[in-house]
Amino acid sequence: MIRAIVTDIEGTTGSIAFVHEVLFPYARRHLGDFLRRHHREDEVAKQLEATREEAGEPDADLDRLIVILEGWIHEDRKATPLKALQGMIWEAGYRAGDFTGHVYPDAAEALTRWQAAGRDLYVYSSGSVKAQQLLFGHSDLGDLTGLFAGYFDTTTGPKREAASYARIVEAIGRAPEEILFLSDVVAELDAARVAGLVTCQLVRESGMTTGDHPLAASFDEVRLDGASPDARDDRTRRTTGGHDERG
Repeated sequence: MIRAIVTDIEGTTGSIAFVHEVLFPYARRHLGDFLRRHHREDEVAKQLEATREEAGEPDADLDRLIVILEGWIHEDRKATPLKALQGMIWEAGYRAGDFTGHVYPDAAEALTRWQAAGRDLYVYSSGSVKAQQLLFGHSDLGDLTGLFAGYFDTTTGPKREAASYARIVEAIGRAPEEILFLSDVVAELDAARVAGLVTCQLVRESGMTTGDHPLAASFDEVRLDGASPDARDDRTRRTTGGHDERG
């Protein structure tokens, strides 16, 4: 029986377009000004030092760090210091009402239903825990943070490595076969399955890359027994590149 559910965000609970067309451009536009105003603050300075270390440029000054970080944004690099700094910038945007976090209504409804039924809900995303909490706390549908028992990000490990999911299992404190992982990315689902989790792929757009995991077009089709909805069968099992390069 599924006792806990871990969900991805981008392409799963919310639109991929929101991240790439709203959040990333916002962070890129505001990164330089934000760092020039806040670089002496402890938490910002900590992330800038981590950027120097990851970039292998221990003597990089502020202007050089801005160039490095802007390059990482362009590359969609899953760098922990970048994610932390983006979260700080997005927090200012959310609080100013510049945008709200996109969440599919079917996702919010199912998560609410599953929590009410006694299942523990978690998020695992390449975005920082802070960014996850901001998105769900300032979502199109209101504050949804009360649904979740915990959050995991890249500090737990890369999303395409089985060891990351083993750490999540340990943190949740349940048997892996009692935990369902939801994502739109086959490589993430493959890694979760190696760690023993039950898996289901969200296929919200035609032409997405699919593997041999149970499929669902929305959260309404997610079955907690690990089976695919009969209505989908093999209709979406076609490989055309999809969104599998996303992390």
